[in-house]
Amino acid sequence: MTVLLLFAAACCAAPVGNAISAYVTLKSGTQDDTAIDGGGTAADIPPRMLAAYKSAARQVGKHVPKCRGLRWPILAGIAKVESNHAVGRNITASGDIRPKIYGVLLNGSGAGGNTTVFPDSDSGRWDGTARGERAVGPFQFLPSTWDGVGEDANGDHIADPHQADDAALGAAVYLCGDGRDLTKRAQLKSAIFQYNRSQAYVANVLGWIDQYTAAAQDPGLKNVSGKARTVIEAALAQRGVPYSWGGGNASGRSHGICCSPSGKSGANIKGFDCSGLALYAYARAGIRLPRTAAAQAGVGQRIPALLGTRALEPGDLVFYAYAPGRDSTIYHVGIYLGNGRMINAARPGTVVRVDPVSAMSGFAGGARLL
Repeated sequence: MTVLLLFAAACCAAPVGNAISAYVTLKSGTQDDTAIDGGGTAADIPPRMLAAYKSAARQVGKHVPKCRGLRWPILAGIAKVESNHAVGRNITASGDIRPKIYGVLLNGSGAGGNTTVFPDSDSGRWDGTARGERAVGPFQFLPSTWDGVGEDANGDHIADPHQADDAALGAAVYLCGDGRDLTKRAQLKSAIFQYNRSQAYVANVLGWIDQYTAAAQDPGLKNVSGKARTVIEAALAQRGVPYSWGGGNASGRSHGICCSPSGKSGANIKGFDCSGLALYAYARAGIRLPRTAAAQAGVGQRIPALLGTRALEPGDLVFYAYAPGRDSTIYHVGIYLGNGRMINAARPGTVVRVDPVSAMSGFAGGARLL
């Protein structure tokens, strides 16, 4: 029972009896990140920088053939934390970034958190000073590190950490190491930790990677229109927003409450839980929903679970129950996107994202309100 509660994801659902919940487990809901290639965008990334990240993800296999899973959201997560994607600089069509981005002089003064002296290694070629070392470019490489991983990505025969394509490819090579499998979370964490040996840094970068991963998913809405499209677009716009137990209302994300079945508090997190996301998205189409997943199952035309996902249409609500067939045990809701996928606020520690309908246990059919 204790193990179950650590994994259960409910949207303020009523508790269920031990006999029911003892055999119910929640699948991991892990996305197939390897499916992300050149698609997707994100509003905070300048187009020229995004192009560099995508190009590096495509090219890195030539330089580290054994590397697996290097996706543009990983590079974007690093660059977001290191330089905010060079926002505020002039990024030319050729990828040159001006003025150049320099970190603090690493002379042990304490400025910028540096307490270790790094002697000059490049006579100021990349960092503009021979008095010591400072990090350079949008990925903030030390010149000594760049000397080992820098690559010419744009064909001008110069590996320049101040040029977007070169810098992104150098970061990709560095993160790949001798051939990491970055589809594995543990190896991804190790790669980020190597970049900056701080667990707080790793957590920060991972948060951005998750947000950009969500943004990279192609929603495929060509044949969706009307209120269904309004609902779906409203929900998709929240991809990357953190899960918050009890969070979300008709106006948008909000601080949640304490505590989920796993003991995680949403009180300090501004975001959505599953039913809060549904409530918000449907409000954009002028439809009011009750707050909990179980109550939302009582609205609209119910679609029995025995009909399977083929009976669902984009914009339908998708439900999950501890005991399918007993709506009083519904613990989760998603918004059906089509092709077996849904927009999902899964559980504490995740973000709003696109998941397969099979990512959750106890499929209990759907409801059509549109």
